[in-house]
Amino acid sequence: MCYILQFFGGLWKIKHIPVYKTGGGGVMSSALAVLCILLLHTGVQAFGIVSGESLNHLEITESAILNATVQTCRALAQAEGTDFNFPAQPFTAEAVAVACGAPQSIKSFHQAIKFITLWNIRVDLRHALNASFHFDDEMFVQGRKIITEGIQAVKASNNQENFEAARQKLGEIFHPLQDFYSHSDWVELGNILPNSNLIRSDTSIGNIADESRATCRSCDGDDCRNNILEDIIKEKILTSGYFGIVPFASTKPKGKCSHGGAVDQTSTIIPKGGINKDTFGSSHGHLHTKAANMAIAASSELLEDIRRAAGDRPFLQMMGISKGSSKALCFVIDTTKSMSDDIEAVRTVTASIINSEVGTDNEPSVYILVPFNDPDFGPLVKTTDPQVFKTAINSLSASGGGDEEELSLSGLLLALTNNPFYSEIFLFTDAPAKDKHLKSTVIAIIQRTQTVVNFVISGSTVVNRRRRSDQRQSSRITESDAQLYRDLAQASGGLAVEVEKSELSEVVSIITESTSSSLVTLLQAARSPGKADTFSFLVDETITNLTVYITGRSVTFTLISPTGLSQQSNDTTGSLITESKSVGNLKTLLLQRQAGLWELKMVSTHPYIVKVIGQSPIDFLFDFVEASQGPLTGFDALDTRPRAGVNGSLLVSLTGSDSATVTEVTLVESSGSEIKGVVEAQGRGNFLVRVDTIPSKAFVVRVKGRDDIIAPRASTIVFERQSSTNFRASNLTITAKSDSIMVPGMPFLVPFSVMTNGTGGNFTIRATNNRRFDSTSPTTLFLEPGSSANGTVTLSAPLNTPSGTDVTLTIEAEAPGGEDTNYIMLRFSIINTVTDLTQPVCQLLSLQSNCSGNCSLSMWALSVRVTDGAEGTGVSHVSLRQGNGTFNTSLDAGNKDITLVSYVASCCAPDMELQVVDRVGNVGSCFYTSSTLVSTKVAQSPLLCFGIVVLGLHILTELGIQ
Repeated sequence: MCYILQFFGGLWKIKHIPVYKTGGGGVMSSALAVLCILLLHTGVQAFGIVSGESLNHLEITESAILNATVQTCRALAQAEGTDFNFPAQPFTAEAVAVACGAPQSIKSFHQAIKFITLWNIRVDLRHALNASFHFDDEMFVQGRKIITEGIQAVKASNNQENFEAARQKLGEIFHPLQDFYSHSDWVELGNILPNSNLIRSDTSIGNIADESRATCRSCDGDDCRNNILEDIIKEKILTSGYFGIVPFASTKPKGKCSHGGAVDQTSTIIPKGGINKDTFGSSHGHLHTKAANMAIAASSELLEDIRRAAGDRPFLQMMGISKGSSKALCFVIDTTKSMSDDIEAVRTVTASIINSEVGTDNEPSVYILVPFNDPDFGPLVKTTDPQVFKTAINSLSASGGGDEEELSLSGLLLALTNNPFYSEIFLFTDAPAKDKHLKSTVIAIIQRTQTVVNFVISGSTVVNRRRRSDQRQSSRITESDAQLYRDLAQASGGLAVEVEKSELSEVVSIITESTSSSLVTLLQAARSPGKADTFSFLVDETITNLTVYITGRSVTFTLISPTGLSQQSNDTTGSLITESKSVGNLKTLLLQRQAGLWELKMVSTHPYIVKVIGQSPIDFLFDFVEASQGPLTGFDALDTRPRAGVNGSLLVSLTGSDSATVTEVTLVESSGSEIKGVVEAQGRGNFLVRVDTIPSKAFVVRVKGRDDIIAPRASTIVFERQSSTNFRASNLTITAKSDSIMVPGMPFLVPFSVMTNGTGGNFTIRATNNRRFDSTSPTTLFLEPGSSANGTVTLSAPLNTPSGTDVTLTIEAEAPGGEDTNYIMLRFSIINTVTDLTQPVCQLLSLQSNCSGNCSLSMWALSVRVTDGAEGTGVSHVSLRQGNGTFNTSLDAGNKDITLVSYVASCCAPDMELQVVDRVGNVGSCFYTSSTLVSTKVAQSPLLCFGIVVLGLHILTELGIQ
């Protein structure tokens, strides 16, 4: 016998059901056994709290994400008729990605989890005293508004495939949702399930205490276990603790509960004490376990609602898990008349990638195309559909152009602000940049997004556009023009490949290689001006496809293996280089796989770039961080450059191994000098690194580590990885704060502040946004040395801007003379005002069943009408959530707002569930069975599988059921 939780008619009920074993060894029962079956498969360790340890927002969020991802992958496997093997518990990103059949997505899954948890934690650091973000001060209505509006933004962003914006908002709303269970008395009131009405705006949150009603008595120490007044508990009145620091502590009304703790000054005002359950040491710390488990369940419920609105595949993409490679394929292409050969080469490589990689582990997760010319650039094409991308590439034509210069950096900026972080871009041109003034902006966003940019410059001929004729003349890009592209490539860790038109087909082969999964950088260095130098790189046992790229003219080299063997650049018979290719100024070397320390001795008087890459599951992520300046302690990731010449910190995370650890982190300057940091393990694969001085010159981040592998045989792998991106610090500090949601047609204000630690004067201010929305901002600010100045950027989105559009705003400050710059990059979501707050409605039209005796000889059928109500936005899609029958939908001939559903199934499959989503993402379910109508009401969350398992077990334990 197995017990489950069932949501029915707005209530949760416990049901017991038999579980049968089928002849094939699978589990078969009524549809309501789904949760029970999951319980049998997974256990509940992921929800438990290790004895003596408190759970924080990071761990609660990560647990909910891992559980929701497992649930989604399991559902997909069932729908596709494939096996799904649950990962060992406690779940890890590595194990879950492998269980989902996407080991190539381990790093991007880590990135997504890290990004979401970052924005969750930021709420404490940036909104510490805003009670609405924490459900403090009985701000229940305001807190729910933050959550429900955020849910609308997440769903709209997913609908537009703007997954980065969806992650950001998801992290923000997780925080108040989780705080509800720690800061309110929901747990003390005896509730054992999450408050589902927190993620709905059309229902009652509960019976909220009146402003004048006393809720607590004074307490101290263990006495605080029972400081909530008896009548509040008896009448199920919702209250939460007040929180404040001097001089805001006096805002607590008479008789109200306090949050409690050393920082909260309201807890010293009668009634003294507190009710928070943030840790075991909190005022109500004895309830921390229940509150944390409830927060995990509520977070799982929220994720389930978002998943149902998006669909399984888009939901996984939001989480960074793709069926193919996690990498994007992004082309920025000059479309002026002289570029016909280049466009044809891009068409060829695109067709090759799509035809050979679709359905494999190397299929790009997203495709991006940005054309540019003069006087325009764009429009951007961003899609997950390879055929849509192929059609867009095929529709490109080379024409026009005006003068010889093109808007190449404008096109690159558009790609950078729409491309996923940590991705790669290929820019094709044969002309100088007309918009050279954007160089610092491009470098700023390259550094913020850690994007690699490769330039393919076919500069042998250009069209004489001034004569407006088809005649071509020989006119190479000048050295200074080419150097701009080289500088940008070097800053990003990319390549600037200079070729003749006839060589294009050979150079595009590197694009195919870049789409491979699990690429890691072992070395990336540049010398400009060129000079003789020796570079070393460590190759570990996990590295495959070891490749060296060298760009530059008149370059010679000597390669030395870990065993001491050497091979020179003119030696074609050596054994270290298994394959060598040269095209234009690019030389590609495929090396013999050999673990150990390699050396590469370079000789050239011309500028050159050296890059060594390989494939390995082990890699790292990092952010520059700074200690919070607010009332709460912690570290916040920087959206700007770190401050130069002072101490600083980085937060490093390893990916690809649950057993790997960081042993050394070094900032390596372009000159080769090094600054080593002090590494402090933070748990869960995170490491805080403190350095005495952030270099004022360009530098890369190098991480060394070890992985002690136990099975199948004990061994230790020593590895080394490097960031591709070159970073710069700054003596300028720029900050900005604003709401993260824009409403079309309404002025949107972004106040910012600039401070200098260097010389004063008139500082140039530049504000750019990736949507080219109308904006106003100061062009200069005057700063005294050591002082700050304020400004405001005002943006306006057109009224017809689709909901879910994301906007990236970059604000730059440049010191007099251009010697120092800094930036801040902000992301906003466009959300149209939503008035449709209710779920679509199912109406059963007919139910026919002759199920009896041998189920395999009989059938059952039903028809259902689905509508979104008179005030609704309309039904977006209806899908079969559960059932093995034949499912069809059609629009009502007399009313296109009505969707008709027909379903026919064998009596051996007696249950079915419809999932219904309207155009703004309201989600519901309709459940039917062949013998008895169970529910025609759309339920918010019929089965909160993973999120409710632990709470279901608690109920069963309370009832004495084993």
